[in-house]
Amino acid sequence: MQRTQSGIARRLARANPTTVFLVTLLLVLVAFFTPGVLGGLFTLLLAGAVAALLVTTWRVQTPPTRAIRLLALTLLVTAGLVKLL
Repeated sequence: MQRTQSGIARRLARANPTTVFLVTLLLVLVAFFTPGVLGGLFTLLLAGAVAALLVTTWRVQTPPTRAIRLLALTLLVTAGLVKLL
């Protein structure tokens, strides 16, 4: 039995990769350059979004892609926690 994709996954599949990359880059830069606790919270919020995307797409990703995404998630969480402390 084949599972259907969620609405978010369908929208992401249709999105322009360049636009997605640039928007993501902008959000990461804003999170990293926002000072203090607010920057840390924004970075952790981004990490939560990455985690949700990772969970949604986990079964269709190859093991190397999973490893890279887990590394990116780990780095985002670490950066967020460092900014909070």
